[in-house]
Amino acid sequence: MLLVLCTAAYAQKSDLLFPESPGIVSYTYRTYFQKDVPGTLDIVKNNGITDIEFSNLFSKTPEELRKWIDERGIKCSSYGVSYDDLVNKTAEVAAAAKTLGAQYVRVAGIPHKGTFTLENAQKAVDDFNKYGKILKDQYGLTFIYHNHGFEYQPYEDGTLYDYIVKNTDPKYVSFELDVLWAFFPGQDPVHFLTKYGKRYKALHLKDLRKGISGNMSGGTSQDNDVILGTGQIDIPGVIKAARKAGIKHYYIEDESSASLTQVPESIKYINSLKK
Repeated sequence: MLLVLCTAAYAQKSDLLFPESPGIVSYTYRTYFQKDVPGTLDIVKNNGITDIEFSNLFSKTPEELRKWIDERGIKCSSYGVSYDDLVNKTAEVAAAAKTLGAQYVRVAGIPHKGTFTLENAQKAVDDFNKYGKILKDQYGLTFIYHNHGFEYQPYEDGTLYDYIVKNTDPKYVSFELDVLWAFFPGQDPVHFLTKYGKRYKALHLKDLRKGISGNMSGGTSQDNDVILGTGQIDIPGVIKAARKAGIKHYYIEDESSASLTQVPESIKYINSLKK
C-alpha cells in the first residue's frame, strides 16, 4: 500500500511543469530588508525559497549576509550590481560575490539618455566583454546582463538587444531574461528563450497587470506587477521554453507594494502548472 501511495505521489509530481521552489530577487522585499535583514530572510525561508539573488547589500557586509543565509539554508546564486560598479569597482564586486557564494554577477541596465542607440549598445558590448572576461578569468564568476525594456529599438533585422547578444562573447557574457521587460516593449519572451536559449542562465518571473500598454521607456508603475498567472504574460509558455533552454535559476521578482501577499500566491500558481 505504501509503495502504491509513493508511486502515485511521484506520478503526480512528475506531471507538474514546475514542482520545485523558485528563487527570489531581494528587490522584491526591499522595504523589509532595509529594516530587518534576518527577519526578512525568515520570510523568504518560510515561503520555501532557498535561492536568492541579492540586488543590494542593505548596508550590511557580504560576510554578515552570508552568515544569515547560511543559518537558514539559503544560497545566494547571483549578485546584482550597477553598471558603474561593474566597471569601476570590479575587484570589490567580485570579492562581495565570492563572499556571498554567488556564481553570477548581474547588471540590469545600461547608462543612456533618451532613446537607446547603437552607440550605447556598442559601448555596452565592449564593457561586457572586457569585464566579463575579468570576472571569469580572475575570479571564476559569470557575468549576466538583465534586460530592462529599452534595448528593443529596431536594428537591422532585429533589435539592439539582438545586437548585444550576438556581439558579446559567450565565454564571458551570459544573460538573465526578465520576462516583463521583454513583454512590456512588445516582444515575446518565448522567442528570445528559443532563439538564444544557451545564453540564458537565469530568469526573472513576473507578470504585467491586464490592460496596461507597454513601450520602450524601461519603466512602469511597480504596482503593475501582479500575481503570476493573473496578468498578460504567458507564464506556462515561458517556463516551458526556459526548461528547454536549460535554465536553472527562476527568480520571482515582484516589485509591487503587495509583494508580501502576492509572492506566496505566485508560488502556488507556478507549482500548480501541469506539463
